[in-house]
This record gives sequence, structure tokens and C-alpha cells, in this order.
Amino acid sequence: MKIEFCGAARTVTGSKHLLMPDDGKKILLDCGFFQGRGADTDALNREFIFEPSEIDYLILSHAHIDHSGNIPNLVKQGFKGPIICTPATAELCRIMLLDSAHIQESDIRFMNKRRMKQGQDVLKPIYNVKDAESCFPLFVSVPYNTSYTVYKNLKVMFTDSGHILGAAGVNLQLKENGEVKKIFFSGDIGRYNGSILKDPQPFPQADYIITESTYGDRLHSDATYSEQQLFEVVFNTCVTKKGKLIIPAFSLGRTQELVYALDQMEHKKMLPKINVYVDSPLSVNATNIMRNHPECFNKDILDYMKTDSNPFGFDNLIYVQDVEESKHLNELNEPCIIISASGMADAGRIKHHLANNISNPNNTILMVGYAEPNSLGGKLRAGNKLVRIFGIEHEVKAEVIIIDSYSAHGDYKEMIQYLSCQDIQKVKQVYLVHGEYEVQLKYKDKLMDAGFKNVSIPSQGDVIKQ
Repeated sequence: MKIEFCGAARTVTGSKHLLMPDDGKKILLDCGFFQGRGADTDALNREFIFEPSEIDYLILSHAHIDHSGNIPNLVKQGFKGPIICTPATAELCRIMLLDSAHIQESDIRFMNKRRMKQGQDVLKPIYNVKDAESCFPLFVSVPYNTSYTVYKNLKVMFTDSGHILGAAGVNLQLKENGEVKKIFFSGDIGRYNGSILKDPQPFPQADYIITESTYGDRLHSDATYSEQQLFEVVFNTCVTKKGKLIIPAFSLGRTQELVYALDQMEHKKMLPKINVYVDSPLSVNATNIMRNHPECFNKDILDYMKTDSNPFGFDNLIYVQDVEESKHLNELNEPCIIISASGMADAGRIKHHLANNISNPNNTILMVGYAEPNSLGGKLRAGNKLVRIFGIEHEVKAEVIIIDSYSAHGDYKEMIQYLSCQDIQKVKQVYLVHGEYEVQLKYKDKLMDAGFKNVSIPSQGDVIKQ
């Protein structure tokens, strides 16, 4: 068996890992978009470092765009095999991938207006809505904790990773030369004691582990403290400064966490009498899907729902889908909260909200999760005073505040806790992916301190034989 690391290797986005057993099959784990890589992003996403038509199977850990976003392009370039994932992931991908296509088409139209005025060649999206729709018949849904035969030499079982709705650890049993090799791919690892989803589930013993490392060098603050922080940011921005609070947030997971936190504030009569706008058609659809899966919720939110049956809605919460209504938000001169995608602020409606509000010192930009350092969100987190949005330079006068504990990624203690279900002596190799290299080096040391013997950090394009 060979493993080729085709994305999210010494970086966080673009998750793609190619398994090549000795029987000649090719199995791709995830097919995500690279995000926030500046001028290189488009080229990295348009072209694969393997031949798509040669891939036999795609096994998908979850629906986030940096794990699923390049599936339509894979199919467009010749992939015809099944896409195997959990039922909730399949359901979410239908809205996520269509939204990705809509955003590409919209952003390209916006940029091409300026390019044509400047006499430059027009751009084309990596894929369009028709391309996204063409991949949906290939999805095969497999429930958690169910062994599924991919083909005669390979079985897969999904275990709940607690990251987002439907997210899974991928447990593979590969028959090769009379031996069964057990490979585990973590996808993204969620939080323990989260506000909405169940804790990450222990997974069966593995020989080889491919695991994320996003927050391998830090610990998240206590959730109760984060709720107090959020209240203080809301009050200071919307009451004291009478400004707008702009929150870039991923439509799936992060947005629902924020809405639930604000719902609880409103329930306790703590939320100021201001409008809260969730400006993302995808967020609206994702929230509706979440409402339909209470079996994935933890006890805390189920208990809360006994007194508040709708934890994702309150009187002053407005879900925005219409484009003209979204544009109208930038004309408002009243205090409000705008939650909009994407979380890295590199695509979608959030770019327009930032462009229109970033230079007003009465406003606040609240960053609530990881952003790739080269993305717009990453630059805001780093404290850059000048940023470019749609090719135009803007001075950052709005206050930028960071609250990382709303992240859906576990910190290093939570990730090690997740791996603690393993008999370390039986693990032959651990590969760290989905993390910045400097962070991975620190996480590697922590894993080795915890007893793991062989931990390596592959580079993009590395091919390793096992």
C-alpha cells in the first residue's frame, strides 16, 4: 500500500489523501478546496496532482468545503466512482456544493466587470451549478457504526467525530497479501462538552493513523468565559459604540453555535434590542438540516429545547437569503449583528460586508475560528492595518477581536484525548495532516510525550509505502 498526500499537507485546507493498495485500486480520502493561499489558490484547485479519471472510490469525512469542495471539479475531470459518506454529510453536500458553485459564479461576475474595464481576460469559475448537480447521483450514504464493503478487499466504517453534523472518522480495513491493514483517517476532530453536538466517539484499533493537527499548539478557553466574552463584544459594539458587529463564520457549525449562544442570551433577557442578521442562504439551509437531526444533539441542548423548542431562532433574528436584502444591510446606519460566510472571509457575502464596514472605528469584526494565514480572515487575525478586498485596498479602522473557543476543532488536549482510545503499542505510524507546519512540529512532540512512537509530517506530494 502507498499513501500520497495530495492536500492539507503542512497546511490546513485542501484535504486529499490517496490510498493505493497493491491490487491497483485508487481510493481518495476527501476532495477539498484549498482556501486562503493567495494567488496560488485558483491553480491549486483547478488542477489535481493525480488523474481524476483513475480514482476508483472517494470516501468523504465531512461536508466542510476544505474537505468536500472540489468534488464537482473531480467529477468534471473524469471521476465516475461512488462518493461514500454518512447520510447527513450527503444531505449537507447537496447544499454546500451548490452554494460553492453559486459563490464562484457570483464572485467571477463581480471581478470580471473590473477586469473587462481594465482590458484583462475574463475568468471562469472552477465549476458551475450544473457541474455541482452532476455529482449528486454518485453519493452513497452509510450510517455511523455500520461496516460497508467498498469492494472485495476494502471495508469502511464511520464513527462520529463530533466536529459538525455528519462528520466522521474513517475506519478502513484493507486486505492486502493475506494481511488486514487497519487505517484510520480522523477528518476533523470535534470538541468535548460542546454546546450542540455529541462528544467525539472512540474508534476501533488502527495500525496507521492519518490525523488532523489544526490546533496542535494551543488550548481553547472555557466555554462559559467565551459566552461572557461574546456578550461583552455585543454590548460594547452595539450599545456603547452604536456600531455594527460583523462576524465571518462558516455556514455549517460555527454559525449555528453563534446563533444558539445569542438565543440563550435572548432567553435570559441579556441580548440588546438589536437585529441579528444571518446573511447566507447556505446558513439558512444548513440550520434547517440541523433542526432535522436532533439525534445528533447532546443532552444539554436537548434539555434546553424543553423550554425553548427553537434554539436557532428568536424574535430579532433574521435569516437573509435575497441578494437585494443582503445589499441593504450595508446601507443600515443602526447597531446590528451580521453573521455571514465564509469563516476565512475569502468568499461569499462577508467580503462585501467587510468592504463596507471595515474602515469605521465604531464597528467590530469578530473572528471566531481558524483562518489560513494568507486569507483575508488570517490577515485580520494577524492585525494587518491594510487589506485588499476585491482588489481594492481598505484601511482597517474597525476593532478586530478574536474568540477561538467557538472553533469546531479540538485543541491539542482534546485531540490527544480522542486518540487515547488506541493501544499505542499497536499503532505502527501516525501521519499529521491539516495543520500549519510549525504547529505540527509542536503537536508531534506532544504526541510523542503521550507515548506515540512513530509520528511524521508529510509534505504535499509525498508518497509513502507501507
